[in-house]
Amino acid sequence: MIKDILVIGTGISGLTFAIHLAEENPEVSMVLISKNELNEGNTRYAQGGIAVVSDFKKDSFEKHIEDTLSAGDGSCDPEVVRFVVEEGNERLQELIAWGTEFDTKKQKLDLAHEAGHSEKRIVHYKDKTGLQIQEALIEKIKTFPNIQLLERHTLVDLITDHHSKLKANRCYGAYVISQEEEKIIKITAKITVLSTGGAGSLYSHTTNPEIATGDGLGAAYRARVLMERLPYVQFHPTALKPQINGQTFLITEALRGAGGKLFNTAGERFMLKNDPRAELAPRDIVARGIQAEIQKQKEDYVWLDGSEIDLKQWKSHFPTILETCTSVGIELPKDPIPVVPAAHYFCGGIKVNSSSESNLKGLYAIGECSMTGLHGANRLASNSLLESLVFSRRAAKDVQSALKQKLPDHDFYNSIPEWDGDSYSNSSEIKSIKSLRLELQQLMTKYVGIFKTNEGLEFAENQIDKIYKKVNLIYNKHKLTYGLCELRNMVSIAYLITKQSQEITENRGVFYNHDYA
Repeated sequence: MIKDILVIGTGISGLTFAIHLAEENPEVSMVLISKNELNEGNTRYAQGGIAVVSDFKKDSFEKHIEDTLSAGDGSCDPEVVRFVVEEGNERLQELIAWGTEFDTKKQKLDLAHEAGHSEKRIVHYKDKTGLQIQEALIEKIKTFPNIQLLERHTLVDLITDHHSKLKANRCYGAYVISQEEEKIIKITAKITVLSTGGAGSLYSHTTNPEIATGDGLGAAYRARVLMERLPYVQFHPTALKPQINGQTFLITEALRGAGGKLFNTAGERFMLKNDPRAELAPRDIVARGIQAEIQKQKEDYVWLDGSEIDLKQWKSHFPTILETCTSVGIELPKDPIPVVPAAHYFCGGIKVNSSSESNLKGLYAIGECSMTGLHGANRLASNSLLESLVFSRRAAKDVQSALKQKLPDHDFYNSIPEWDGDSYSNSSEIKSIKSLRLELQQLMTKYVGIFKTNEGLEFAENQIDKIYKKVNLIYNKHKLTYGLCELRNMVSIAYLITKQSQEITENRGVFYNHDYA
């Protein structure tokens, strides 16, 4: 398959990019790869909303910029922060024009307050903003005849100079695997866009869906693409302790913004001693505060008390949380919610410029898999969807220009070989894959999670190396399957996170090593 554009990932970043490009370039051929169904992925699980300055009587760009820089703990790129904040409102209006609905009050956007923000500026749709955005974008994307959609396909590897006779330091597409057939196909393209999200599934508790296994990051690592700040993994402070259908359920920060309070199991409101902002301190401070309490007590959770929020507000603003908690026997607002920190968002990733292009020509990265400089050492709540909107638009503009340049011809793309590996045995079920994945998650959670030590990082590195060798042995002896593909990516990123963690000698933002306390 030969296309002008290959987009891998169909969350807010990939879909927004494709819509922008298709609207202005209807002649461009494009294929979008979705790892699951189109409506599955990290975007749909974003409960809170989008941080955008829209009430200019009370709020301002400068306030939002300052809040972002403060949360990023001195590590943000100020220039990036400024243009993301200033371009946000225009991007929001495009989203609304494409059919996305947001809550309003008296014909104005109903703005919520989240931790780290000095003003109410979170644009939302109840407690399921991500799902509302995802559904609107899917409906929009299906209106373009020049866009082909491939669901249930996963990235295996990027096609680079290694697979061709050129030495241009360029990406020429990717090999992807079909989940149903476990058949690997070659898709060549003039421009490849990664919007594959993060790798929350590296940890035992994550707010991400199970499919968040760092596929784009793993493929980029093997293609020697520059990646930075991977150890800066933000843990969301409050995830529901009981899992729902094997998945960790996020309890949005907006709940604390509406009056929710945190208590340890002894009944003490502990965040007051950690930060004057208490429950509304930035996520890194709250997550560490909760984890420290858990380590002191017998129970492995703390309580989130929402009794100050009346039932009417629960039903209007937090219906999904209300329904989910009820399903596990928690009667709101009377009962407190047992919560734990969970891996939530990667502040680092593939290093990109202000147009989202990586150091590998023809390869762009947008959304969580990218490192734009916006988040620094800690992401400000609800800045992620904002980043996706702004950088997707910028990437689309840059790609329009890139397509006008002299690029390899059709015959060159035809000359790139098919995937070499189907001659291996058809062992579709390799039992050790699940146990190795679980072992990796336990290692990362214990030694490369919220709290780290130099000794723990060294131990983790050695153990991850052993897992890598086992995975490599399986990879060399068996046909590549979907599960093995995910584990291969997870091991690559776990190793890189651990190695980069050993190079950091100060605590900043979400990164905390006890040896530097």
